[in-house]
Amino acid sequence: MGTTDFKDYYSILGLNKSASGEEIKKAYRKLARKYHPDMNPGDRKAEARFKEVNEAYEVLSDPEKRKKYDQFGQYWKNVGSSSSEWPGGTRASTVDFGGFDFSQYASFEDFINTLLGRSATPGSGGASGRQSYTYRTNTGWPGEVGNGFEGFSGFDSARAATSLDLEADLSLTFAEAFRGTQKRVGSGEVSIPPGVKSGSKIRVKGRGQLDPYRQKRGDLYLKVEIQPHSFFQFKGDNLLCEIPITPDEAVLGTSIEIPTPDGMVSVNVPAGIRSGQSLRLRGKGWPKTKLSGRTDLLVEIIITVPRNISSLEKEYYEKIKTHRTFDPRSHLKNVSL
Repeated sequence: MGTTDFKDYYSILGLNKSASGEEIKKAYRKLARKYHPDMNPGDRKAEARFKEVNEAYEVLSDPEKRKKYDQFGQYWKNVGSSSSEWPGGTRASTVDFGGFDFSQYASFEDFINTLLGRSATPGSGGASGRQSYTYRTNTGWPGEVGNGFEGFSGFDSARAATSLDLEADLSLTFAEAFRGTQKRVGSGEVSIPPGVKSGSKIRVKGRGQLDPYRQKRGDLYLKVEIQPHSFFQFKGDNLLCEIPITPDEAVLGTSIEIPTPDGMVSVNVPAGIRSGQSLRLRGKGWPKTKLSGRTDLLVEIIITVPRNISSLEKEYYEKIKTHRTFDPRSHLKNVSL
């Protein structure tokens, strides 16, 4: 790679050379999402920018690649020396070294070991008397099979698998999450099954980022966030709601109408119920994603005291007070240090 086509991977990601691995990852995710083809259908400039961002991340996210890139700059993919000795005693006199000084290395083997950060494993000698070397590297640089370096054979390259998966947030209303829905994400529709919950992830195959080398796409993971509801909330896997009742209803018991996800239902409140106690409506809760059926709806009873009462109500409350036999604080008489 010459100086004219040198790519500053740090500038591509909007970073400087002191950026941490986490900063590199954060910048990559932001730019990958911004220029992803699904977000920019038909935009060739965005697609080219997306490939540049992928290329920059592939190098800078790999400690070995980043080290060589920082050390050799534009020559990191094509480094050599006309005076260096090849394994087997041959000379690399025809290789273009791009002006790089190879004299600091005792042999070409030393240079390769340093550049790749790997140790060479001698193989069997060939017919020409040259040794065969096998390297395993995750750098993905062009110094692999067919690079023009004679005297080396059997290069085994195992490129590091940079994740092609993407993650995005998906906000749903309570009703959408309960019943399931269709949502447009990027350039396509995504089917949301009934019963998803906040924090769960929906996998959309083949909608992740594109590997420009293999022309393969990863997957898109949608992280669900359910918007709060004014009446229902979650309690574990079940739904919970609060229902206010009056003091007389709590004492005498009553039958009340309460909302459920399916509509209004009639519920019997037993006499003597305490504030904070819950009634369980089985099968009236949230849909089960992996099993058929529903969870339960917990109805928490809240005894509510009226602030404004009529003169007649006050009169009757006074009579109740006068004739009341129940003392809710009787047990406090025996409390002491």
